[in-house]
Amino acid sequence: MIPYGRQDISDADVQAVVEVLKSDWLTQGPSIPAFEQAVADRCNAAHAVAVSNATGALHIACLALGVGPGDIVWTAPNTFVASANCALYCGADVDFVDIDARTYNMSINALREKLIKAKIAGRLPKVVIPVHFAGQSCDMREMRELADTYDFSIIEDASHAIGGRYLDGAVGNCRYSDITVFSFHPVKIITTAEGGMALTNDVSLDQRLRLFRSHGVTRDTALMHGDSEGPWYYQQVELGYNYRMTDIQAALGLTQLTRLDEFCERRRQIAARYDAAFEGVSIVPPWQSPDTSSALHLYPILCAQGTNRRGMFDALRAAGIGVNVHYFPVHLQPYYQKFGFKRGDFPEAENYYARTISLPMYASMSDESVQRVIDAVVTVAQG
Repeated sequence: MIPYGRQDISDADVQAVVEVLKSDWLTQGPSIPAFEQAVADRCNAAHAVAVSNATGALHIACLALGVGPGDIVWTAPNTFVASANCALYCGADVDFVDIDARTYNMSINALREKLIKAKIAGRLPKVVIPVHFAGQSCDMREMRELADTYDFSIIEDASHAIGGRYLDGAVGNCRYSDITVFSFHPVKIITTAEGGMALTNDVSLDQRLRLFRSHGVTRDTALMHGDSEGPWYYQQVELGYNYRMTDIQAALGLTQLTRLDEFCERRRQIAARYDAAFEGVSIVPPWQSPDTSSALHLYPILCAQGTNRRGMFDALRAAGIGVNVHYFPVHLQPYYQKFGFKRGDFPEAENYYARTISLPMYASMSDESVQRVIDAVVTVAQG
C-alpha cells in the first residue's frame, strides 16, 4: 500500500539523535534554542518557540493573545479539530468562516461579510485562525487589512506549510499575523517525530509563549515578583503547561530542516506530474494561487459532481493506493454540534468534504509509485 504521507529519515537524522542520546542533555538543552533560531532565520521571523506538538503551539498562542471566557475565535471548518479546540481550552467560544471554492482556504469574502454582521451584533472575534490548507497560504495581506479594521489578532495555522511562500516572503515571517504555528508531525513537510513551533515578531508575545510552554515558571528576575533568593530560585508567574520539546526532537528537526528545500521541490515535482496526467480526467486537481508557492503537504482532488466518492476511495484503496480524506468539517463533529452547528452552515466546506480525496504525497515517493497512483486514478475516474 502506498501511504498518503510518510516521513523521510536519513542517516544524518539518526546520527543527530544518537549524539543527543549520548550527551548530557536529553531535554532542555542546547539543541532546542539552536532549532528555534534555525527556523526563525529560515522564515525571517524574530522569535520561535519550540513545543511538544502543534496543538500545544495553538493553545499557548491563544493564551499569549489573552483569549479567555467571553471571547470568540474564528477558524476554518475544513481543518483538524485542533485549530478550533485551542480556543475552547481557553474557555472561549468558537465559530467558523466558510472556505474559498478554489483554494480551500478561508474565504476573504466570507470573512468580510461575517465581520460586518458581527460588528452590528457586537460579537467580533478576538482572534481569527486562518489555516494554510494543504500547504498553500491564505490571502494574508487582505486578512491583515481586515484585522486592522475590525481589531482582531491573527494566528496563522501553518501546520501544513513550512517551506511555502506567500508573495515575496516565507510562510512564518509573521508579516501579516501576530503568531504563526508549524507542525512537525511525521506526515508533515519536516518532522521531529512529534513537535510544533510558534513564531512571532513581538518580543512580549515571545515572552508569554515561553512562560505558557513551561508551567508559567521563570528564572528571569525581570519577570519575578520581588527579589531572587539565589541562583536556584524560580517563580511561577502564570498558569502554564508542560508543552516542552525534547533535545532529541530538536536535533532531528535541525537535520530535517537542512533538507526542507529538497523536500518541497520533490513534492512540487510530484504535483506537476499529477497535474499533467489528470488533464482531461473527470477530477478536479488542486488550484494554486499565483500569490503563493505551496509546501504541498497534501494533494487533494475533487471527484466530479455526482460521482460516488466512497466508491472511488474504495477502488483506489483496493488498488494499493493509500488515499485519505482531509477533513471531516469540524462544525459537523458531534462535539461541535452540541454548540448548535449543523449541516448547511458552511456549504463550501461541506461540498469540498463530500467530494475530496487526498492522493499520496511525500518527498521520498518514488517515480514508480507516482505512476502507480496516476494509473489507478485515471482508471478509476474513467471507469
